[in-house]
Amino acid sequence: MILNGLRVCNYLWLGFAVIWLIWAMRTKKTQSRASYSSRVLYGVITFAGFYMVFGNMVPWAGRLWIRLLPHALWAQVLGVAVTTAGLGFAVWARIYLGSNWSGIAMVKVGHELIRTGPYRWVRHPIYSGLILALAGTAITVGRLQTFLGPPILYLGFKYKSLIEERLMTETFGNAYEEYRQTTGAIVPRFH
Repeated sequence: MILNGLRVCNYLWLGFAVIWLIWAMRTKKTQSRASYSSRVLYGVITFAGFYMVFGNMVPWAGRLWIRLLPHALWAQVLGVAVTTAGLGFAVWARIYLGSNWSGIAMVKVGHELIRTGPYRWVRHPIYSGLILALAGTAITVGRLQTFLGPPILYLGFKYKSLIEERLMTETFGNAYEEYRQTTGAIVPRFH
C-alpha cells in the first residue's frame, strides 16, 4: 500500500487553518491598511497559486495534468515532510509575530517590529513557510499543474510583501530600513 501523501497534507493544511482562525481572533486593533484594490490583486494571485495545487485540473490546459513525479512512497514521504516543515515554519513565525499579525497588509495599533525567531533571517517567514508547504503538497500530487502553484503563490506574496514593506517603512523608518539590509524578504538570509 502506498502512503496517500495528499490526504496527509490535506489534514496538515486543515489543522493549520483551524489554528490560524483561532489565532486570528487575538490580534491588535487596526491603525492603517492597504487599499482595497491592492488587497484584491494579491488575493487573486494567492488564490490562483493555491488553486493550482488543490483545485481540479485547469479546464483549458489539459497538458498541465501530466505527471512529473511518480506516485511512489519516496515522493509521498518527501512531500509530506516538506509540507510539514513549511507549515511548521509558518506557525513558528506566527507565534513570534503574536498580536501584530493580520491577514491583510496593515499596521496595528502599538505595532512592534519583530526581529527574533525566524524574523532574524527573513522579514516575511509566514510567506516563506506557506510557499514551502505548498511545494511539498505539489510533490505529493506530482503533476505539472501543481508545480506551478508555488511560483504563483510566491508572486502573490511578493506583491503583498512590497505593500507591507512600504507600511513598515512609514511606521518604523530607519529601524525598518536597517532591518531590510540584514534580512531576506521571502527567501531567508542566514548570517
